[in-house]
Amino acid sequence: MSIYRNTCRFLIALFALSTSATAQEIDEIIVYGDLRESEIEDVPTSVTVLDEALIRQRNASHFEEMVAAAANLNLSNGASRARFFQIRGVGERGQFTEPLNPSVGLLVDGVDFSGIGGISTLFDVEQIEVFRGPQGTLYGANALAGLISLRSHAPQHEASGRFRLEAGDYGVRSLGAAYGGSLSESVAFRTSLASYAGDGYIHNTHLGTHDTNGLDELTWRGKLRIDLSDNASLDVNLGFVDLHNGYDTFSLDNDRRTRSDQPGADLQESLFGSLRLEVASELFDTEFSIASAKSDTEYGYDEDWTYDGFHPWGYSSTDQYNRDRDTLTAEIRLTSSEAGSLFDGRGDWVAGLYMLRQQVDLLRVYTYADSDFASSFEIQRLAAYGRIESDLSERGRLTLGLRLESHESDYSDTADLAYNPDENLVGARIAYDYALSENWFGYASLSHGYKAGGFNLDGSLDESLRQYDAEFLNNYEVGIKGQLPDTGLRMRLAVFRMDRDDVQIDSSTTLLRADGSSEFIGFIGNAAEGVNQGVEAELDWSPGERVQIMGSLGLLNSEYENYINGNGEDLGGREQAHAPGYQYHLAANIGLLENLGLSLTLEGRDAFFFSDSHDARSRAYDLFHASLTWDWRDFSFSLWGRNLTDEDYFVRGFFFGNDPRDGYVGHRYTQLGEPRRVGLTVSREF
Repeated sequence: MSIYRNTCRFLIALFALSTSATAQEIDEIIVYGDLRESEIEDVPTSVTVLDEALIRQRNASHFEEMVAAAANLNLSNGASRARFFQIRGVGERGQFTEPLNPSVGLLVDGVDFSGIGGISTLFDVEQIEVFRGPQGTLYGANALAGLISLRSHAPQHEASGRFRLEAGDYGVRSLGAAYGGSLSESVAFRTSLASYAGDGYIHNTHLGTHDTNGLDELTWRGKLRIDLSDNASLDVNLGFVDLHNGYDTFSLDNDRRTRSDQPGADLQESLFGSLRLEVASELFDTEFSIASAKSDTEYGYDEDWTYDGFHPWGYSSTDQYNRDRDTLTAEIRLTSSEAGSLFDGRGDWVAGLYMLRQQVDLLRVYTYADSDFASSFEIQRLAAYGRIESDLSERGRLTLGLRLESHESDYSDTADLAYNPDENLVGARIAYDYALSENWFGYASLSHGYKAGGFNLDGSLDESLRQYDAEFLNNYEVGIKGQLPDTGLRMRLAVFRMDRDDVQIDSSTTLLRADGSSEFIGFIGNAAEGVNQGVEAELDWSPGERVQIMGSLGLLNSEYENYINGNGEDLGGREQAHAPGYQYHLAANIGLLENLGLSLTLEGRDAFFFSDSHDARSRAYDLFHASLTWDWRDFSFSLWGRNLTDEDYFVRGFFFGNDPRDGYVGHRYTQLGEPRRVGLTVSREF
């Protein structure tokens, strides 16, 4: 409890300091991921923007290290990096052989990486946007729960660059450089290259090494901005990410000491690019974009977590999933100009067509399989969408949005299973926002989202569990946003309720093999209904030149209705998995001297269920981070520490029997988050 007492004392002293300070001007926050670029106060939905200053304050190298700063956003690890995210308790937690329709969309510079979030490295990323609630009009089937968009620095004609060098315990070393400027009067560029490596936090006692869960990551980005004429421009974006990480996380003793003789791997190579052409005309602006990504991934692990000879009842098994994923998207969007607006200049509109084509080929190599398993899965989505925003009065504005989407898939595998379902889905949104004063406005909205159905593949499953239906979600939300310029305060508050119908639930069951070991089978099924409701609050406060306070709070209540899981248990009324009841983040930046600053961060999360197939839970935790930054000439030196109290907390969990010492009795097994870490970062802006 000393952390809380000291933090409270600090905030009281901070408040006393701020009362005599002059409030700072509030910076404008632009949201780029919506259909039309807008200030954050003008977007009638719950959205969080995490800027580059906050990324640097937290010394974050990957998006998983920023998740706690956004209310009601959670992650699921189960690998070297978090691949899956949950917004308001909705989202996948893992993937094995089954095809995946993500509930949370992930865009990296406009390129779709939904379901493979390991690519979310952060060097030279300008801001992260988190849209909560169904984005059926904005992005369709992959955004039932929300959308996450990472945006790296855009090219500018003014020359600028950055250099960053980092070293820390657990073998952490990182190097990054970015530079941009003008190639000609009409062409600007930006490029960056970054590497990150570390040993991880695992000691493999059998192999006598500390790097079997290590990280080795390389990211390159390149951008061009070409002004074709006074009314037309072309953006070119290229990137490459190579993640060569280990995967040796789970221990029979639930600690950071493993015994694996065949440690796993978590690899990803992604080459991606996009083109965006913008042409302005008198009545509307036309934007045409095309994006492509090719990703090769390998995910594998030592299933028994031990070595041959560990126990007379032991077994030895590895499981490996190799996927080749090719994604192509194309979109044409028309956005009204001032002259092209409707209703005598009171109605702004957006209309567009969208296409996604994705091919995923899987090869599974598994010890207990008679032969290697291979599958081919192709998805095609075609959508037409539109949105109109009309001023009903000087203060009131009505927004109507609609998206019509055709979803087709084609699946086949070496087990002679084949499916080719198709669905027509509809997303919609209606919102009304009202200017309460010059600096404050409120809104109310209703949005309808959807997620396509699918199928389960494991050969041991009963036929009745093979296919599952589409899921639908209605989101009811009211909120208020605004600022007090004289005090340097900006606030946002949203209250929501999400009604889920035919909820797609990732469940599991365990079968006993002939040798006494357990076969863990995951599958997806539909529950009758689900309810997710809660509150999201955020504030940014700059009461003085040397003081800045940021905070967020997410409250969430979730439950299933009329749901029987894979083990025959009635989970009606139970909290949904990976849906913590609260989550908070509080950070303060203090200028101790003109060139010396201190940053303090306190964050926490409530306990939550790991899965809907068992009762294993995480536990509530609170983490404390700090950094001390000294600016000297053009250099910045930051001494930082994360999880300074060395709190044990969990980022993934399962329940099954895997320990031969007790006859394979079922246990909760957990993956631990990072322990206490310290390091030094040196950077230079030029």
